[in-house]
Amino acid sequence: MTAPISLLVIGGGPAGLAAARAFRDYVGDGDVAIVADELRMPYRRPPLTKELLRGEIDEAELPIEPEPWLAEHCVRLIGGRAVALDPDNRTVSLSGGRTLDYETCLLATGAEPARLPIPGADDPAVRVLRTLDHLRELNVRLRAEAPVIVVGSGFIGCEISASLRRRGHPVTLVSDESAPNEARLGADAATQIAGWLADDGTVLHLGQAVETVERSDGRLRVSAGDARFEAEVVIMAAGVGPRSELAAAAGISLDDGAIPVDAGMRTRAPGVLAAGDVCLAENPTAGRALRVEHWGEALAQGAVAGQTAAGREACWDEVPGFWSTIGSRTLKYAAWGDGFDELRYEPRGDGFAVFYGREGKLVGVLTYDADDEYERGRDAVARGVPWSN
Repeated sequence: MTAPISLLVIGGGPAGLAAARAFRDYVGDGDVAIVADELRMPYRRPPLTKELLRGEIDEAELPIEPEPWLAEHCVRLIGGRAVALDPDNRTVSLSGGRTLDYETCLLATGAEPARLPIPGADDPAVRVLRTLDHLRELNVRLRAEAPVIVVGSGFIGCEISASLRRRGHPVTLVSDESAPNEARLGADAATQIAGWLADDGTVLHLGQAVETVERSDGRLRVSAGDARFEAEVVIMAAGVGPRSELAAAAGISLDDGAIPVDAGMRTRAPGVLAAGDVCLAENPTAGRALRVEHWGEALAQGAVAGQTAAGREACWDEVPGFWSTIGSRTLKYAAWGDGFDELRYEPRGDGFAVFYGREGKLVGVLTYDADDEYERGRDAVARGVPWSN
């Protein structure tokens, strides 16, 4: 009888790789395997909307670790898709009929891009951008200088718009927000981002939601209120949703679609952990559960999960944060991510800093070209310093 896999990771992203690395750091023996449905080494996703989309790097630069890392750390990479999880018998079934036994299973299945529930959203020329295959498919359709419509004004939509403008594509960004990222960042920072996009040549149509996408004479027509826009390709950047179907089918209860875990990444099912975009994780520093979709948090939570699987006490207690590069401008953001009730915008030379308060405490900081303020602000958020005007 084959011994069960000591740590079976479902998902080939940063959380899964970080977990395998951390487990192996603390456990010299035991089988470790990663099931990845993309059939490639875990890779960096942030460049997909930036350097790789602009053609400034190639695909060979994406992997988080080179392929020999697997053999050096005795980690197996299994190509396939997990279709069933049985926590009682500690098994995972793969497409094709194979069944894997495990001691500890980590669900690091990530998230998938959302499509707006509107007519035409499933047209083949309406694309999303989350994986390397998505980018390859998009590039096949992107004729030189072809006009593109980007739907959504979050960080991903802004990054895509700026990158396509640098490739020479006419770009129209359509969003129901009155300014990019206004709900998350406030009006001052959102106005700055809108100015950057407009300066780079992106046409902004804001304050009206996209209602339909129609095909006409080989082009796509997007309707938003009374406005109509035409392009050869539409890219939806309308957020993501956790890929939690495997957990739900296994009887693990969800919270708003995400898998609840404690600060050690344990789910309510014995022997099952979860980390990264798919989970809603307790954070003792914040004093509540948080769901974040940041690259750095996937790495951090994965490392905690790997230590937990190795029998060590570990805890995710960091302030979530990320960087977003829009064209040539990099924003740095750290916040608990569940809103603010007041803010303070401060110019800093050619840059700026924004501080966010909620219920009398500092809960977030955003900076552009003000790195010292970012570091001080993130530390202050972690310490829960009182809000001050």
